[in-house]
Amino acid sequence: MAGMNDTPSGERAHIGFFGRRNAGKSSVVNAVTGQDLAVVSDVRGTTTDPVMKSMELLPLGPVVIIDTPGFDDTGSLGELRVRKTRQILNKTDIAVLVVDGTEGMAESDRELAGLFREKSIPYIIALNKSDITMTETYDHAGPATEENCISVSALTGEGISELKERIALLRPAGCDKRLVADKINEGDLILLVIPIDKAAPKGRLILPQQQAIRDILDTGAISVVVRDSELAETLERLGVRCKDSGTGEQSSCESAAAPSLVITDSQVFGKVDALLPEDIPLTSFSILMARYKGFLDEAIRGIAAIERLKDGDKVLIAEGCTHHRQCGDIGTVKIPKWLSEYSGKELIYETSSGTEFPEDLSAYALVVHCGGCMLNEREVSYRAKCAEDQGVPITNYGTMIAYVHGILRRSLGIFPELAELVQASAAR
Repeated sequence: MAGMNDTPSGERAHIGFFGRRNAGKSSVVNAVTGQDLAVVSDVRGTTTDPVMKSMELLPLGPVVIIDTPGFDDTGSLGELRVRKTRQILNKTDIAVLVVDGTEGMAESDRELAGLFREKSIPYIIALNKSDITMTETYDHAGPATEENCISVSALTGEGISELKERIALLRPAGCDKRLVADKINEGDLILLVIPIDKAAPKGRLILPQQQAIRDILDTGAISVVVRDSELAETLERLGVRCKDSGTGEQSSCESAAAPSLVITDSQVFGKVDALLPEDIPLTSFSILMARYKGFLDEAIRGIAAIERLKDGDKVLIAEGCTHHRQCGDIGTVKIPKWLSEYSGKELIYETSSGTEFPEDLSAYALVVHCGGCMLNEREVSYRAKCAEDQGVPITNYGTMIAYVHGILRRSLGIFPELAELVQASAAR
């Protein structure tokens, strides 16, 4: 199972280095990482695009280091670089503002610090070039204070170790969250339904599936993994009578070996629900991931917009990763099919993937986002906030699929704290 031991980007703290051209951002990045991660030159504006590198940074652990272009760049190309820098802020967990200590805080530095505060990004100001005579930079009218400033020298290494320690203290809250561990107990039998089709990655499981298995193992529960094509046989072996057993009754389960919880890929939600007795809890990897990324509440609230869709409305299908589209792709084929069939409307579908998420969402009646497993929580929250600020409903794959199959209430049954929210969203 390739990649099981690798920490994916979405699970790493994202540390962005920002500042003016020639303040020494790239030199500080190289000093902090102990690698020649970024190109260093005396020519202003050498860094033209954000440079990202996944690595282990002690004492913080697995991180993504981001070296950004100069924020004071000029001209049409400079405007593009500045825009790229602003986009990076949406995924930044910790910011380091690199200031030329010989010149002090400039207006662009103050603007950056203001953006950090506006976006609630914890930050530290690194006053670089401490090997040269320093300029007084503590300006009580600006954002620099003794508490969040540190003098460093990328050339001599002075202050770099302390800078790394200070960065580690800004570690984002919630880094120890788990996908499903808080909903299961030691000894529980957890059944995972994972279809293996053309869209399934060869030789490996996707991240939410890996995380669920690890949570189950860490809890001391029992993990049973099965394809949807073998689900009925598996339930029979566990002594569970399927709902469609021919009796016409809503069967309940009295087997001692019955699963305490079934987690399914959202694509086969309807099939699994049709087989599984009502008293066995059911949810999906996508719904668990939406909760893990702090996005489930918004996804539930956004679901009511499906009932308001009209002919000609635009729906954005957004994914956090890029992959080769295949026949039966969930984002471009299955979700549009299910949503159109349920709503009975002629809808227009547009897609976005990877880092390309539209800043202007005003043209859309609904945004349907993936679980966000390849995005960090801050970027998922940013996208949800963009939709909220523009009055555009946003939901996610698992929530939408459960809703159009008439099983949203059941799929959220393990989250009793969300019961009122589901009712308020007019979900079935």
